[in-house]
Amino acid sequence: MSEPIPVEELLDRILGTVEPLSHFPQPLMEVLGLAIAEDVAAPIALPTFDNSAMDGYAVVAADVADASPEQPVRLPVVGEIGAGQANLMAMSPGSAVKIMTGAPVPAGCDAVVPYEWTDRGVARVEISEAPQVGQNIRRAGEDVAAGDLLVREGTVLGPRHLGLLAAVGRATVQARPRPRVVIISTGSELREVGTPLARDAIYDGNSFLLAAAARRAGAIAYRVGIVPDEPRAFLDALSDQLVRADLVVTSGGVSQGDYDVVKEALSPLGTVWFGTVAMQPGKPQGFGVVGEDRTPIFTLPGNPVSSYISFETFVLPALRRMMGRTPYRRPFTQARLTAPISSPPGRRQFVRAAYDDGAVTPVGGHGSHLIGDLAAADSLVVVPEDTTSVPEGAEVQVLRLDEDF
Repeated sequence: MSEPIPVEELLDRILGTVEPLSHFPQPLMEVLGLAIAEDVAAPIALPTFDNSAMDGYAVVAADVADASPEQPVRLPVVGEIGAGQANLMAMSPGSAVKIMTGAPVPAGCDAVVPYEWTDRGVARVEISEAPQVGQNIRRAGEDVAAGDLLVREGTVLGPRHLGLLAAVGRATVQARPRPRVVIISTGSELREVGTPLARDAIYDGNSFLLAAAARRAGAIAYRVGIVPDEPRAFLDALSDQLVRADLVVTSGGVSQGDYDVVKEALSPLGTVWFGTVAMQPGKPQGFGVVGEDRTPIFTLPGNPVSSYISFETFVLPALRRMMGRTPYRRPFTQARLTAPISSPPGRRQFVRAAYDDGAVTPVGGHGSHLIGDLAAADSLVVVPEDTTSVPEGAEVQVLRLDEDF
């Protein structure tokens, strides 16, 4: 058996194989959480015209400069302008125009008096406080000028970006689509949740774990039914699914056992590498391409903790590359270790842990089957390959699994 390869070697191979998906115009409501694939400049100014910031009266400031509660100024009201109802486009000095918030300010007006400073007259208004020139007027372009860069290529679009893009009239933007990820669990011992469980069977938790992780990464996840330990059944299931897959993830059947169906079925193709990686958990791995479209496939180990940590280490960076999102890898956080850790030499160990205000505490044991401990953890302490022990109080590198990046 060959020596395990370093984590970085396999990751470099993956990122060199997986390509960003082609971008195309997509409706705004479809691109939330996606990386935009173009720079967007404002085609119009915001606001597009001078408009009122208050419900009140448009006036010439000089006409009401001396207004006070003791000596209010009275002006005739010569019209009314509602938002979207710009019938009156100009006004003369010595008059007032009732105006609503957002309505265009008529030519000749240089201030808006809010209702609160008036008697809200209809034919004639009494104004008891003087506005400053420009007060309560939103000037055209004061928010965004035509030609301003609104969103830079590579920005992950959130609700505020979508609101801005809609406000300048963009109905679509160039973005890479969400990768379609097919999740296949293998194992004759697996049963679907909600069905009776025999003494020698277990429920298929991995497909839910991996599909949820893919969805959280921004992908579209297709969870396929359980495939038994039969190479032909596996190849048939894989062939059926490739039509809707940008990427395939399998769990189980990649180690050295007699029933490692994924390895047995794919090895003859010559396009999928199988081997071991210097990491714990997650030592047995496979990666390559399958089908006419050379669809990337990740064959992950079957134990749930190994499968999940392999997803975090290898699949997540690939998905982010496909979506044009950077950085590809989850960033490290420094934290203080609250209990000592031992680690095997020559392997990068990922220790389940709980993070709290700069401190990190190991959770449970090292077993790769301990999904209860995995669910209780929110972080992974990463112990380098050349480190065999880490004392309590040491500063360690931590991957915070529930943090967006």
